[in-house]
Amino acid sequence: MPLDIDRFAHLASPIQRWDPRFKTFSLGLFILGVALIKAIPLSAAALIAALLLVWMAGLPAHFVAGGVKWVVVFLIMPLSYPGEPAFRIVGLPFAWEGLRLAVLIVLKAVAIVLTAYAIFGSSRFDISMLALQRLKCPKIIVQMLLFTYRYVFVFLAEMRRMDTAMSARGFVKRADRRTLHVVGNFIGTLLIRSFERTERIYKAMLSKGYQGEFHSLVSFAADGTDWLKAAAALLVAAMLCGADVLGVFRPAVLGWY
Repeated sequence: MPLDIDRFAHLASPIQRWDPRFKTFSLGLFILGVALIKAIPLSAAALIAALLLVWMAGLPAHFVAGGVKWVVVFLIMPLSYPGEPAFRIVGLPFAWEGLRLAVLIVLKAVAIVLTAYAIFGSSRFDISMLALQRLKCPKIIVQMLLFTYRYVFVFLAEMRRMDTAMSARGFVKRADRRTLHVVGNFIGTLLIRSFERTERIYKAMLSKGYQGEFHSLVSFAADGTDWLKAAAALLVAAMLCGADVLGVFRPAVLGWY
């Protein structure tokens, strides 16, 4: 999955021009609504809406697909969900209830991931975090998200440097005990270096007046278009949740539709 989710945040689009506060709030509620859906047709409709959001954001298909493809691991659910077994696969019971639940989970997971790409892929990550802060999200959560996103790249670069140094000294990875010993030392050294780097960074921040607040020169200005986009997203979420609550379609464990 691409770690730099804001790689294409510079691409102009209706979603990119959407005020980050309204975008994060309304699409966040949309994600919550999708997570609560229990019917397959409604989850499919949510997926179509999420695809439309990604298309409107102008994000490259290959970039989004790199993060979406991993959700297919949920397809193992038909082999583990308790239900009336229809037949067996390699000695494991297969239940149609499990298959329907797996389809529901995959549809919802893909829709949620696509919506997350529309939110964070159309704005710089620091601006998205600032929008969360303006929405009164707990400061500690915003800070943790921001620093985690920032320093995961630093630690990955550190891993690459250490791996290059090991290869330059003739180390070759094999399936033996010595390789496990070296890799264990590698992980331990990386953790120690990460802890020491974190401590230095925190002390440097304190020396520069850090008090747990995320300051920025970025200012937000919403107009009528931002309100309309937010209203449309909330309306779609309300329609999906309303149809689910009213029982327009049966839950996935009871039927396909």
